[in-house]
Amino acid sequence: MSRHQAVLESIVATVRTLYRQKEPFRIFHGSTNSTRPGHHDKVVDISSLRNVLHIDPARKTALVEPNVPMDKLVAATLRHGLVPPVVMEFPGITVGGGFSGSAGESSSFRYGYFDQTVNWAEIILANGDVVRASNAENQELFKGAAGGAGTLGITTLLELQLIPAKKYVRTTYRRTTSIQQAVDEIQAATQAGQHDYVDGIVFSRDLGVIITGTLTDDKPASATEQTFSRPWDPWYYLHVQERLKQHSSDAPPLEDYIPLPDYLFRYDRGGFWVGLEAFRYFGMLPFTALTRWFLNDFMHTRMLFRALHGSRRSFGYMVQDLSLPYPTAAQFMHYAASSLNIWPLWLCPLKEISPPSFHPWTERDGVPQPMLNIGLWGKAADELGAFVAQNRGLETRLQELGGRKVLYSHTYYTESEFWRIYDREWYDALRRKFHALTLPSIYEKVKVDAGQNGQAGSWAHWLRNLWPFAGLLGIVSAIRSREYLLHRSPVWWGAWMEFCKGKRE
Repeated sequence: MSRHQAVLESIVATVRTLYRQKEPFRIFHGSTNSTRPGHHDKVVDISSLRNVLHIDPARKTALVEPNVPMDKLVAATLRHGLVPPVVMEFPGITVGGGFSGSAGESSSFRYGYFDQTVNWAEIILANGDVVRASNAENQELFKGAAGGAGTLGITTLLELQLIPAKKYVRTTYRRTTSIQQAVDEIQAATQAGQHDYVDGIVFSRDLGVIITGTLTDDKPASATEQTFSRPWDPWYYLHVQERLKQHSSDAPPLEDYIPLPDYLFRYDRGGFWVGLEAFRYFGMLPFTALTRWFLNDFMHTRMLFRALHGSRRSFGYMVQDLSLPYPTAAQFMHYAASSLNIWPLWLCPLKEISPPSFHPWTERDGVPQPMLNIGLWGKAADELGAFVAQNRGLETRLQELGGRKVLYSHTYYTESEFWRIYDREWYDALRRKFHALTLPSIYEKVKVDAGQNGQAGSWAHWLRNLWPFAGLLGIVSAIRSREYLLHRSPVWWGAWMEFCKGKRE
């Protein structure tokens, strides 16, 4: 803790200086999984807060700094036979990002968003004061900071809840033959009371799969381990697609036994299926098992995000998570299919959450209700105006159907539209009470100015959009990061082997 305290005091000194000068600032973490274009404000560097400080096996808690990525966190907790109840599926997503964003995963129908598994957070306010926020202390700040995109202060330390880990996730696959059936069956799976994980993939209007997972130490001798982390392993969604070819809708569900870390990060290689767009962009290599193996270093999400930001081509690709009430989710998917024809879609059921919040939420007769998140990721219009129109159309239809978007992505609401959706009175009161008025507001943080960021009409914009320069810039940026080295030997591998050895003994 002495190192943590020294770093904390240094950050506090910087923040107090900026506060006295009334200068707004943003927070530099060292990495990002947002798809929004960057900004150029003053930054406070907290990238050195990247350590797991303590695991308490008796209390089942972990004391963690905000820039600890998911793979490092899982490695640390597995050494004690524990795992976080909600683990973001991309290993580079950080604890702080999960807390200040809206991180919902396949266990979120049980445990809620990642921040709902946080006991307390240490936060530096914009005036330099250091406070602890929890459900018992500074509760308003705790609720507002969760999902607040770092606009109420700087999170510097968190205590996380943990649960017992097991060797495998017994994963079952149930075919669906319509969008409405997929919605109905995924909701039923969340209500069954027997699953630890639930998600789904919709491949087309008449083909989908509901995926359920149960933690277990037992694997039948006849079953083989199915892994997804090695270069020659299949991408998860392609594996599921192949499994469906062996399965009819009236047959018993198919099963896999997936080692726990492989399950948690099963969508990392290929970034769900967004990695396919890299092959389509260059068009020179076929999309085969051999080329995926050959280019494996570039196909992990850390590298894909580096390439995206390096290419400055977040425009032209739809990367949106959109949460809807169950009764209107199928309508929205039919709209998206008709207007964008982007497939597959990811389905992630979410536990109900009480407003006010920047997380997606919905109520019926004043009672919070669970929602279904729809991951909509794929190629959109190349022309900037058409791309913006597609996003605006999604936002409009989402509102009509009672849904809300996750704010990591491109957001095109006007300011008045944004505050008709979110509770400005609640948020402004928090900013005043906790001295955050010198920080960018959440609207300023998430809005996208297509004209400014796209720089349409400039020669630099023209050159960046001339094939294949943007893609090559992205590749160079990704290589320079050297993050491909992190996946050649996953940080969790040693801890996983120790965990399995302990189970055998």
